[in-house]
Amino acid sequence: MAVTVLLATAVLAWLADLGTKHLALATLTDQDPVRLLGGAVYLTLTRNSGAAFSLASDHTWVFPLVTAGVIGWIGWMAVRLRSLPWAISLGLVLGGAIGNLTDRIFRAPGVFVGHVVDMVSLFDPYGQVWPIFNVADSALVSGVVLAVLLELTGRQRDGTRLRSRPKSTDPASGTPSSGSGRDGAGADRAAEPAPASGAATESAGASGASAELAGGSGVSAGSPPASGGSTESAAATGAAAETAAAGSRTEAETERRDLS
Repeated sequence: MAVTVLLATAVLAWLADLGTKHLALATLTDQDPVRLLGGAVYLTLTRNSGAAFSLASDHTWVFPLVTAGVIGWIGWMAVRLRSLPWAISLGLVLGGAIGNLTDRIFRAPGVFVGHVVDMVSLFDPYGQVWPIFNVADSALVSGVVLAVLLELTGRQRDGTRLRSRPKSTDPASGTPSSGSGRDGAGADRAAEPAPASGAATESAGASGASAELAGGSGVSAGSPPASGGSTESAAATGAAAETAAAGSRTEAETERRDLS
């Protein structure tokens, strides 16, 4: 499809160039310049043996070689062409190149040294402000400008489009990092809290059991437990008191027996 659009654009540009040149030769030969749009455009018939501003007028044979190279380059580009905008751009360049090459080959004074027919002048009837040009020149310039715009917007000839992808920067190392894939998973894992160790779990369980026992015996869980020495002292005092009481009961029974 893209190659078809390229060829159709080239043919249309070439036919338009041939038609306007034929019309200019038929109506403007030996005539004064025609003023249009208040002097913004003039129709002036001229024949150019060189490039713009009559550059390289003595080396006309060079231009057919350059044009042949451009046509070959476009043919090579068309092999992988899938983009319609690129097809239009290359078609305009191809049609313009063939249009001027036709003049170089078939017009006087001879083959490959023919003079190109120009007829459009801007702001001056004799090309003093801008070089006099033709439809082929306009097609060439338009195709090149469109190609530059396509390149700047990232549109490729195979139909794809380049997109810039912003990268986040690791604040610690200063290196670019991605937020997806393996790096993202590692960040998620790093953000998870570390599980408690076995010793800490057992300690927490023991503390809970002690709190339950303290609550069952009426001791506040927030009060500090008694030390080992205080517990042993209280046990010894209780045993001494029980022994003394037992001795008193024994003496009282002995006295009652004696009285009886």
